[in-house]
Amino acid sequence: MEVAPKARDRSFVPALLACAAVAVLGVVTPDLLSEFVVGAVGGVIDALDVVFLAITLALVVLSAWFAFGRHARRRLGGATAQPEFSSFAWISMLFAAGMGSGLMFWGVAEPLIHGAQPPLAIDGVAQARRQALAIADMHWGLHAWAIYGVAALVLGYFHFCRGTDYLPGAPMREVMSRRWGRPLAAVADLIGVLAIAFGVAGSVGMGVLQIRSGLSRAFGVVDDTPLLTVAILVLLVTAYTASAVTKLDRGIKWLSALNVVLAVGFMLLLLLWGDTALRLQAFATSLLDYPRLLLPMSTMSGPWSQARDWMHDWTIAYLVWWIAWAPFVGVFVARISRGRTFREFIVAVLLVPTVFSMLWFAVLGGTAAALDGDGAIARVAVDDPPTALFETLARMPFASVLSALAVVLVFLFLVTSVDSAAYVLGVITSGGAADPSPRRKLAWGVVLGLLGAGPVLSGRVDVVKAVAIVGAIPFTLVLVLQTGSLLVALRRDRLPRSPPGPP
Repeated sequence: MEVAPKARDRSFVPALLACAAVAVLGVVTPDLLSEFVVGAVGGVIDALDVVFLAITLALVVLSAWFAFGRHARRRLGGATAQPEFSSFAWISMLFAAGMGSGLMFWGVAEPLIHGAQPPLAIDGVAQARRQALAIADMHWGLHAWAIYGVAALVLGYFHFCRGTDYLPGAPMREVMSRRWGRPLAAVADLIGVLAIAFGVAGSVGMGVLQIRSGLSRAFGVVDDTPLLTVAILVLLVTAYTASAVTKLDRGIKWLSALNVVLAVGFMLLLLLWGDTALRLQAFATSLLDYPRLLLPMSTMSGPWSQARDWMHDWTIAYLVWWIAWAPFVGVFVARISRGRTFREFIVAVLLVPTVFSMLWFAVLGGTAAALDGDGAIARVAVDDPPTALFETLARMPFASVLSALAVVLVFLFLVTSVDSAAYVLGVITSGGAADPSPRRKLAWGVVLGLLGAGPVLSGRVDVVKAVAIVGAIPFTLVLVLQTGSLLVALRRDRLPRSPPGPP
């Protein structure tokens, strides 16, 4: 029997106080916090690299089984359930929440960094760039969305088919004995809150760094004092808290749709400028190269076993980062996915964002490579990743217009992601209430902004990444327990299969 929400509303105050304390420490002594977080995260990744690889690869395989195995026709909410949102609105919201401003930050920088500093010895610039594109696809593709997809499917199934709340601990509370389920669920709820808060705070820091770089590089705004950073943070917090206090089917829904439309328009502008055929060819080639890298990089085998340090800094750090976002994206995507079959859910959640991300990297990375005859953009990408996009746009016609659009896109992606995160944090710390109070969402919105301030003030991208993934380390175990709980529930429920036909 489920516990009433008020009985499980106890995570709000301790979680809020813990996050606020870390936020204050990050603002007052950013260097001290930075060194501690970077060292701790690096040590854990060094020790548990194989564990993270094995878990995330298992989630990819499990996703395929959910989509094409015996449960493919199960529907979230029962056989007669209908989707709450159109397919476009649904995919827009899950994509904007799941990737946010990260694609803007790394769309140019990551392919250029891996091309300039290839992890494996490779002959020729062209081959290095080709490998770099496939690596970026690996980092932003199926693994990320398998983590999100399974996390969301677990919560969606238990909520729509078993009547539980959206709390991270709900699956364990539902299938385990009272003795073990209750305490494990309580701990899982608290860990989920901390993972979301730190994961999103890291992304806030990354986005603010890029907005600051864009204003400086494209428009000459002086950024050598904290004033610009503080101004961007205040504007950002104001925007996403204003959106967060609105209803889900208004604020987040419309912002997500606007994000996707502007992002596609921005990508098309870059695609149609210059050698369009070459960028489309790069995309087509990456469709072949990415699958070839999938298993060796997923298992750190073959030549990748010789690039262990690089794998720790990039591939495994990314995987852990996606796990940090799993409780947030999982709750949010579950909330908007009623009426979807397992197959429809997994195919849309894994394939659509993965293919879009691959096209995104081919277009943005290809545009930068075409303009980088002297290697200057690649050097900027290595030394100052937030500026790489604007260094590229500065070499194109209508540079100011494109740069302004890029700044707006980063800002909107951040607003959408943090808006969604404030909503999810409100849900978890309100005992699983589907519509948490505006006051609670407002409180979390402010705390997320403060948490992001510390990494930004440090000015170091490695600190931002470390802060983003610190909460994922304990949540990895929670994700494993959630997944196991879903498998147990599916075996117990033994729902009748739907009649033959399209899902």
